[in-house]
Amino acid sequence: MSSAISDLELHFNEDTQLTECMRIRVQSLQQKNAKPQEGEKLLRANEYIFRLDFPKQKLRFLRWKVHLKTPGKVIITGTSQHWTPDLTNLMNRQLLDPSAVFYKKEGRDETECNEADSQEFGERISELAKIRKVMYFVVTFLDGSDPSTVKFSIGFKA
Repeated sequence: MSSAISDLELHFNEDTQLTECMRIRVQSLQQKNAKPQEGEKLLRANEYIFRLDFPKQKLRFLRWKVHLKTPGKVIITGTSQHWTPDLTNLMNRQLLDPSAVFYKKEGRDETECNEADSQEFGERISELAKIRKVMYFVVTFLDGSDPSTVKFSIGFKA
């Protein structure tokens, strides 16, 4: 019973303001017929920004909890810095490897993933939580998935 008390499930929350800010950057470049900075990551239409707030800093990764309501694919990519897009643009070099990839195939009930990459990514998030209170993610929705069809969280031992 005491282990359940020390388990912590953190939900990814869509940061609509940040997503909109990044979409405005893309529109601004298009309107000015300008090119992005070298290495700049521009948000595509199927990409959204999510954030994870850490109430505690000493965490050990336990598991991903991802549920796709419909067949599709979700790629969760972390960013390596405290990101303030009002001051700086997101650069490709700031995206963490590996990404966590989750998918649901037609006719299947469960969501599947590449377990090795997902495990490594989860452990990396717990390492970054030691020095951060918040972390940002670029979440890509593919093959029919979108933010309304996916719920995802990450479990830690505090």
